[in-house]
Amino acid sequence: MTDLLAQVDRSRLPRHIAIIMDGNGRWARDRGEDRVYGHYEGVISVREIVDACGALDIGFLTLYAFSAENWNRPKAEVDALMELLVNTIRKEADDLNKNNVRLHVIGDFVSLPELAQKEMGEAMEMTAANTGLNLILALSYSSRLEILGATKKLAEMVAGGILAPDDINEEVFQRCLDTAMFPDPELMIRTSGENRISNFLLYQLAYAELYFTPVHWPDFRKDNLYEALLDYQRRERRFGKTSEQIQKNNVPNV
Repeated sequence: MTDLLAQVDRSRLPRHIAIIMDGNGRWARDRGEDRVYGHYEGVISVREIVDACGALDIGFLTLYAFSAENWNRPKAEVDALMELLVNTIRKEADDLNKNNVRLHVIGDFVSLPELAQKEMGEAMEMTAANTGLNLILALSYSSRLEILGATKKLAEMVAGGILAPDDINEEVFQRCLDTAMFPDPELMIRTSGENRISNFLLYQLAYAELYFTPVHWPDFRKDNLYEALLDYQRRERRFGKTSEQIQKNNVPNV
């Protein structure tokens, strides 16, 4: 078997990886199981990818764990997902802390059940001083609502005389987003064969490389991550420039 990790150029890794963890339900259905079974199995993939990113010294990993639209799923599935979230954080918080991982949450945090808020809050507090991988969970997250919220904040600052309209630029706008603390992702991975970004980090993904794989999330393992990284490293990131400009200026392809 090819050693994919050995082929990864550690000097050209993305600083921030974002992942849409898709396919849990279909993976379970293909095995004659309830959708919730797929979500439970997906936790194993989360653990493995977090470990892999930590070992590679990736700075930031954002996982799309639960979208604002997911509240529209059957109540039994939503309840099971919230229970899984609570139980997973309880079990994993100590390991995250031992591995120097700092936990963050973006999204409509207050819409989560009180117990989920409590467990997440305690885990974030426990890991707040850690300096390794920043693990960002997008929970009850909607990028459109995030952008709308940022726009309202700016409007309120203008109306209150705190900010002049001409002072609004990209930097000011970004400071009003949920992701103000983090750099934009350079690589976005979506599993399960769907080729869309589903209201995920719409503003932040403007210059990200998009990687789509047919592998369902419960089957996504370290080698799948390394394949995505190798694909990323074969691409030329131009940011509006030509290939000739990039080569002439010797701009790193990262």
